[in-house]
Amino acid sequence: MDAPRDDFAQGPDGTDVDPVGDPFLRTRFVAPARPATFLRRGRLTARLGQVPRTSLTVVEGRAGAGKTLLVADWAGRLDPPAAWLTLDPAIRTPDMFWAHFLRALRVGGVPMPSATGPPVPAGPASSADHALLSRLAAQLDGRDRPVTVVVDEFDRANTPEIARQLAFVLRHGGSGLHLVLITRTEPLLPLHRYRVAGEMTEIRDAELAFTVEEAAALLRLHGLDLPVRAVGALVERTRGWAAGIRLCALAARLSPDDPEVYLKEFEAGRSTIADFLLAEVLERQPPPTQDLLLRVSVLDWFRPGLADALTGRCDAAPILAALVRDNTFVEDFGHTGYRLHPLFREILLAHLRRRSPGLERQLHRRAAQWLWRSGALPEALAHGATAGDGTFVAEALVHDLAIGQLLTGPRPDGLTKLFTGPEAERAGPAADLVRAACELSRHDLDRGLDHLRHAEEQLASGARDGAAARLGCALLEATAGRLTGSAHRAEKAARAASALLRSVPTALLDQHPELWALLQTQLGSSRLWAGHLDEARAALDEVVSRSPGAAATALPRRESSEHLALIDYLDGWPGRAEHRIRAAAAEAERFGLPRSAESGIGQAVLAAVAVERDETDRAQDLLDRMPDTAPPDPVTAAGRHIAGARLFLAQGRTRAALDVAERTVPADEESPWARAHAALVASAVRLAEGRPDAAVEALRAVTADQPACLVGAARAHLAAGDRATALRLLDGLPGPGRTGPAVTVRAALVRAQAARLAGDLSAVHRLLDRALRQAEPEELRRPFLEAGPWLAPFLATVPPWTRTADRPAPAVVRDADATGPDTGAGPPVEPLSERERDVLRRLARTMSTEDIAADLYVSVNTVKTHLKSVYRKLSVHRRNDAVRRARDLGLL
Repeated sequence: MDAPRDDFAQGPDGTDVDPVGDPFLRTRFVAPARPATFLRRGRLTARLGQVPRTSLTVVEGRAGAGKTLLVADWAGRLDPPAAWLTLDPAIRTPDMFWAHFLRALRVGGVPMPSATGPPVPAGPASSADHALLSRLAAQLDGRDRPVTVVVDEFDRANTPEIARQLAFVLRHGGSGLHLVLITRTEPLLPLHRYRVAGEMTEIRDAELAFTVEEAAALLRLHGLDLPVRAVGALVERTRGWAAGIRLCALAARLSPDDPEVYLKEFEAGRSTIADFLLAEVLERQPPPTQDLLLRVSVLDWFRPGLADALTGRCDAAPILAALVRDNTFVEDFGHTGYRLHPLFREILLAHLRRRSPGLERQLHRRAAQWLWRSGALPEALAHGATAGDGTFVAEALVHDLAIGQLLTGPRPDGLTKLFTGPEAERAGPAADLVRAACELSRHDLDRGLDHLRHAEEQLASGARDGAAARLGCALLEATAGRLTGSAHRAEKAARAASALLRSVPTALLDQHPELWALLQTQLGSSRLWAGHLDEARAALDEVVSRSPGAAATALPRRESSEHLALIDYLDGWPGRAEHRIRAAAAEAERFGLPRSAESGIGQAVLAAVAVERDETDRAQDLLDRMPDTAPPDPVTAAGRHIAGARLFLAQGRTRAALDVAERTVPADEESPWARAHAALVASAVRLAEGRPDAAVEALRAVTADQPACLVGAARAHLAAGDRATALRLLDGLPGPGRTGPAVTVRAALVRAQAARLAGDLSAVHRLLDRALRQAEPEELRRPFLEAGPWLAPFLATVPPWTRTADRPAPAVVRDADATGPDTGAGPPVEPLSERERDVLRRLARTMSTEDIAADLYVSVNTVKTHLKSVYRKLSVHRRNDAVRRARDLGLL
């Protein structure tokens, strides 16, 4: 069989011409030169090294992905060299394609010597002669050494006819042909067959993207040595797009600004990148496609239906499919929709703003409406806020029962400004409810309640906003009840909400579980403040146990858990409280709740628990890390006060403890437990001052339903010499299981002290053993340290059977063993000097070290030296113990 020949038709001047009579252009058969800043990427050239083992290689990627230079660099190092053909719009028909293919073989040093006619001239149904293709395939198959042919920009001739003919030549050319196609779109060849047979090498767009390391190396070739952080940001913004990185590097090198700053802040819409993409991508599209690309640039992601809503046409689906197929900087995410390349989107949006001022806001409004109808509320709100359409945003939030989301998480960009700025105008109850929610979430009660009142007035006057608006109003009323410390207000709102819930579609309620969770949390917090602990626990437990563990309910679940932890602490269960807070924090971290969402209750309770364990440094750290802003609600404020006052007591700073405990918590109603625990601190301070009668008086009116206060009152009565009243008060404590070890351990220690005063040492040991058994699992130390010096000799002589291997003695016992018993009897080690007595007298008046120094006209360090000497002589370690010991010895 004759092989195809390589002689071509000639023009009048004797030069070879193509089928349409034009001379062959030399540049179509020469690989482009690599610039000095070209970066050879080993991972990709290694892939191309597989070409000799496969008959077909496809390098597919978007414009500027670095395809051509990658293959040109590799092909230039082949021996024998590869034949090269770059297609353009003139080479679209089969006869033109094969004429140029044969010409590329000749230029590449692969002549086809046998005599056949050239490809047929172009015509209406032009195609290459089948005989020509057969002879070409036979000639290639008979070669001793295979030939490599590179076809660049194959997408320009990617027609079914050319693809069919090329597949024929590939199939019958055997091992004599290695074909490399460089293309923006997937070739119409039967690629699945080549994949199954293992005869194809593929390098796709994702692999062509530059890694951070490769981008850093490319930037260095341009004279830019940047930190990894800056390079990573550039790669993220360009998605590793080769042309984008290279053009950014060129612009940064020429910019008068710092290169790192330029690469971070450059405006893509006014750069050489914009020129490239507008010319190479946008302007190559037909007008309907250009219009669609410009309009969807206002969207982060989109589906064909949304794109149709922006264009007003119905052709988005086929256009988007074609753009993805052609690698036109549109990414397909399957059922979730499409997304533009971020840099391409920046440029399109800038172009849209210049070409059609004012259209962007209209497009956002259209997108908001479509997304709302499609059930994508968060995205609809974001576009509505960007469009500045407050009426739409308010109605969508209220009618979809989503107003609770303003209290549980981050808001769409621009929403706060839309409803709280001076330009905001009232436009119905929905807008006022949204404003109220925004202000209450910022704990601005005055503004929030003002907007809430306006909304209620409009609803009462017959505004037609339906059950959804009234339900949103009830939620905000419950929130106001919590923030103002009004259980009555919250209960009334909860009753109204319960009635309204029956008139709202179940499906809508199921979409917003945060609504019910927020109502119950606000109600539980209000009940807790009012002292209705059992009812509060019931409401809060429902939130934790019944609401779904989803992001929407993460905040109310955490707040409910922290309120329950506070109740546990008040009931004397510090370990249980700590466990709740740790679990709630772990769940919040899983859902990504920001630190700004923390109310502070959890940290306050953890600090109080640390004080119970005598971990004062840790307690101080927890309190120091709490925000300096005012607590958001009365419960949080009271929790902070309790933790702070207990810490000051443990540190011996009685005056500071009293100051904190007596701070007023702004609230519409008084909280019995907050008042009781403030009184408990005051009583402890009076005892430290040696004033037991004042300690009794401090707790006289608040002991009835507060177990911790009952124990505190019993301790005060015992210190005042009223043993009978002390025991009677302890007998009134709730039964087993109702109060935790932080209360029962203190009660046992008060009983043990009463037994000691009665001379019943066996009862002392029995009660002390009970206290130790209860304290050990909770790691309680403070109750023993607060009990006074009478306890130390007994702790040092705890029976051996209480220190078994499986239950070692509590840390407080080990501390007593290490320091030796403080008997509380006998004279000082040596007499106190007059100056030391001066310091001691002022210590008894709860003056701080600084106050004592100022009063005696000495330095603080001098006072500290005298205090150390006083402690040593009195055999104590704390100022409270020093005062107590001095009173026992008659020194005060």
